[in-house]
Amino acid sequence: MERQKELPKLINVLRQTSRMARQSEWTGGGQDTAAYCVEQYNRVLARFKELDPTLGAVFEPLPQGSSLSVVAVACRQLAAYYEDEFGGARGFGRAYAFGFDPKVFKEFWEKSASEIEDLGEFIRESIEEWTRQKKKQKSSPPKDQA
Repeated sequence: MERQKELPKLINVLRQTSRMARQSEWTGGGQDTAAYCVEQYNRVLARFKELDPTLGAVFEPLPQGSSLSVVAVACRQLAAYYEDEFGGARGFGRAYAFGFDPKVFKEFWEKSASEIEDLGEFIRESIEEWTRQKKKQKSSPPKDQA
């Protein structure tokens, strides 16, 4: 696969791994989850180094036993390295009249709203549920017609 096609795919894997690591951390993911995320990051980094040998001067593999927080940070940093070339994360468009579980949002905000990027990730991860709720509202007939 040519470099210009493979790099965005690898960047997407990094973004997803970062999100999964954060989410797993919030929900109490175990050591096996952290080990998998470390292994995945290290594999993606190895492939990046094959495609871009200068990366070795900046990024190193994560040691076994790294926490989910460390994995999430490392993934974000490696993805950010290519933002000038490939741009930032793509959005999912707009959703109007959506709702969300205030308890879930409050837990998110208390645990990890340290960066505006975290809020953006929360929104992106919630859009699917908001869309599902909106479609359900549209498909059910109005109460006065049912």
